[in-house]
Amino acid sequence: MISLSEAAASKLKTMKKEVGDDSKLLRVFVETGGCSGFQYGMSFDVPKDNDVHLESEGVPMVMDPASYEYLKDVRIEFDDGLKGKGFEIINPGATSTCGCGKSFS
Repeated sequence: MISLSEAAASKLKTMKKEVGDDSKLLRVFVETGGCSGFQYGMSFDVPKDNDVHLESEGVPMVMDPASYEYLKDVRIEFDDGLKGKGFEIINPGATSTCGCGKSFS
Protein backbone atom coordinates (compact mmCIF):
# COMPACT_ATOMS: atom_id res chain seq x y z
CA MET A 1 0.00 0.00 0.00
CA ILE A 2 1.34 3.41 -0.90
CA SER A 3 0.93 5.94 1.88
CA LEU A 4 1.01 9.72 1.70
CA SER A 5 2.06 12.03 4.50
CA GLU A 6 -0.47 14.72 5.43
CA ALA A 7 1.75 17.34 3.78
CA ALA A 8 2.01 15.33 0.54
CA ALA A 9 -1.75 14.73 0.45
CA SER A 10 -2.48 18.41 1.03
CA LYS A 11 -0.11 19.50 -1.76
CA LEU A 12 -1.50 16.88 -4.17
CA LYS A 13 -5.10 17.96 -3.48
CA THR A 14 -4.11 21.55 -4.30
CA MET A 15 -2.35 20.45 -7.48
CA LYS A 16 -5.36 18.33 -8.51
CA LYS A 17 -7.62 21.39 -8.25
CA GLU A 18 -5.22 23.28 -10.51
CA VAL A 19 -5.40 20.49 -13.11
CA GLY A 20 -9.15 21.05 -13.27
CA ASP A 21 -9.95 17.69 -14.91
CA ASP A 22 -11.86 15.25 -12.68
CA SER A 23 -11.12 12.34 -15.02
CA LYS A 24 -7.40 12.53 -14.17
CA LEU A 25 -5.98 10.86 -11.07
CA LEU A 26 -2.53 10.89 -9.56
CA ARG A 27 -0.33 8.38 -11.38
CA VAL A 28 2.76 7.15 -9.55
CA PHE A 29 5.17 5.21 -11.73
CA VAL A 30 8.64 3.81 -12.23
CA GLU A 31 10.60 4.16 -15.44
CA THR A 32 14.09 3.18 -16.47
CA GLY A 33 16.71 5.87 -16.15
CA GLY A 34 18.27 7.97 -13.47
CA CYS A 35 21.69 7.33 -12.02
CA SER A 36 20.63 4.20 -10.10
CA GLY A 37 18.74 2.34 -12.85
CA PHE A 38 15.11 3.34 -12.20
CA GLN A 39 13.47 6.64 -11.44
CA TYR A 40 10.20 7.66 -9.82
CA GLY A 41 7.58 9.73 -11.53
CA MET A 42 4.22 11.30 -10.69
CA SER A 43 1.68 12.95 -12.93
CA PHE A 44 -2.05 13.42 -13.28
CA ASP A 45 -3.39 11.01 -15.88
CA VAL A 46 -6.55 9.26 -17.04
CA PRO A 47 -6.74 5.73 -15.55
CA LYS A 48 -6.12 2.81 -17.88
CA ASP A 49 -7.97 -0.53 -17.83
CA ASN A 50 -5.20 -2.55 -16.18
CA ASP A 51 -4.22 0.07 -13.55
CA VAL A 52 -4.07 -0.72 -9.85
CA HIS A 53 -6.31 1.73 -7.95
CA LEU A 54 -5.23 2.95 -4.51
CA GLU A 55 -6.12 5.73 -2.10
CA SER A 56 -4.28 7.37 0.80
CA GLU A 57 -5.27 10.40 2.88
CA GLY A 58 -8.25 10.96 0.56
CA VAL A 59 -6.10 11.09 -2.59
CA PRO A 60 -7.02 8.51 -5.25
CA MET A 61 -4.04 7.12 -7.17
CA VAL A 62 -3.40 4.75 -10.06
CA MET A 63 -0.34 2.86 -11.17
CA ASP A 64 0.48 0.29 -13.79
CA PRO A 65 0.98 -3.27 -12.45
CA ALA A 66 4.76 -3.28 -13.11
CA SER A 67 5.27 -0.03 -11.17
CA TYR A 68 3.10 -1.36 -8.35
CA GLU A 69 5.53 -4.25 -7.81
CA TYR A 70 8.34 -1.76 -7.20
CA LEU A 71 6.31 0.76 -5.22
CA LYS A 72 3.75 -1.20 -3.20
CA ASP A 73 5.26 -0.24 0.18
CA VAL A 74 6.47 3.32 -0.44
CA ARG A 75 5.67 6.44 1.53
CA ILE A 76 5.43 9.77 -0.26
CA GLU A 77 6.47 12.82 1.75
CA PHE A 78 6.42 16.51 0.84
CA ASP A 79 8.68 19.24 2.22
CA ASP A 80 8.45 22.81 0.98
CA GLY A 81 10.61 24.37 3.69
CA LEU A 82 13.74 26.42 3.16
CA LYS A 83 15.79 23.36 2.20
CA GLY A 84 12.83 21.21 1.17
CA LYS A 85 13.12 18.71 -1.64
CA GLY A 86 9.47 18.86 -2.68
CA PHE A 87 8.10 15.34 -3.06
CA GLU A 88 10.24 12.52 -1.75
CA ILE A 89 9.49 8.83 -2.22
CA ILE A 90 10.73 6.65 0.61
CA ASN A 91 11.07 3.10 -0.69
CA PRO A 92 12.01 0.40 1.84
CA GLY A 93 12.40 -2.08 -1.04
CA ALA A 94 15.16 -0.12 -2.79
CA THR A 95 18.61 -1.69 -2.51
CA SER A 96 20.32 1.61 -3.31
CA THR A 97 19.25 5.17 -3.96
CA CYS A 98 20.76 8.25 -5.52
CA GLY A 99 21.53 11.40 -3.61
CA CYS A 100 18.82 13.23 -5.56
CA GLY A 101 16.18 10.91 -4.10
CA LYS A 102 14.56 10.38 -7.49
CA SER A 103 16.29 7.21 -8.63
CA PHE A 104 16.86 3.78 -7.12
CA SER A 105 17.74 0.17 -7.81
